Amino acid sequence: MTDEARRETAGDAHGWRAATEAALYGPGGFYRRPEGPAGHFRTSVHASRLFAEAVAELLCRVDEALGRPETLDFVDMGAGRGELVSGVLAALPADVAARARAYAVELADRPPGLPDRITWLTELPRTITGLLFANEWLDNVPVEVAEVDAAGVARLVLVRPDGTELLGERVSGADAQWLARWWPLGTEPGLRAEIGLPRDQAWASAVTSLQRGLAVAVDYAHTLTTRPPFGTLTGFRDGRATAPVPDGTRDITAHVALDACTALDPALRLPEASLCTQRDALRALGLIGPRPPLTLASTHPAGYVRALAIAGEAAELTAPGGLGDFLWLLQPVGIKDALL
Repeated sequence: MTDEARRETAGDAHGWRAATEAALYGPGGFYRRPEGPAGHFRTSVHASRLFAEAVAELLCRVDEALGRPETLDFVDMGAGRGELVSGVLAALPADVAARARAYAVELADRPPGLPDRITWLTELPRTITGLLFANEWLDNVPVEVAEVDAAGVARLVLVRPDGTELLGERVSGADAQWLARWWPLGTEPGLRAEIGLPRDQAWASAVTSLQRGLAVAVDYAHTLTTRPPFGTLTGFRDGRATAPVPDGTRDITAHVALDACTALDPALRLPEASLCTQRDALRALGLIGPRPPLTLASTHPAGYVRALAIAGEAAELTAPGGLGDFLWLLQPVGIKDALL
């Protein structure tokens, strides 16, 4: 098919990046719906307050590394309805909480009932000294999708509002360079990739807002040696995976090539970033959650039940094959290490 014929066939189809942007963040988009993300899927934040407590512990470690500054920033990037930032503030020791300045960054309107001390923004503060935490944010930064055609050529995938796909132009320019470096496709027809360049750029922009402290991104992710051959694009609605239809009724997401996000501009002269699993990160932050001894059941039944519940929540947050396999990207800025 010629390029001209392909354009004529495309009709109301658009690249996945533009279609996802409109479906998630446009007027009436999924992330502007009143029920919020928690109405459709469960993140680590929703699974247990232990997650917010672990992030609060990380903020305290950043505080110490910064020399306990007069003002300590905590920025919740992609804040949903403010669940994480609220939980972190509640878990901080009084002396740290008194110096903490909390920001929730989210395109949706400020939810009712959020504590007044949390500043609600649609974009990052200009300068941050403290902890920037992006939990499941990058997976919702829209990206283009590429697929190898019958001739072995990688082409952009176009999508109609009903989810029907067709192939568009050949991948070229910066997108092609990104694929060659971070997700080489080969020539077998049907192979697919999500072109993560917009996520790399979004993360780099976020990091440059950090004057001193630590930037953390937590997400479903893969690395160069574990790229899935047919991509990961999917939808979520009412707690279940579904087809990724860009109609505003569901989340549209794809796992993150998180190793590509570590390749920041060398001119920034930042310390090397690190990657680790959520399981290792939370354990390093003290989230162990051992099963309580059975003897406690007879001596202190209520305490045994509470301890058992905590152990179950800790196990869910660190479970192999589940939330424990999330990757954490840790980028220190002006401090010596990633604090884990």
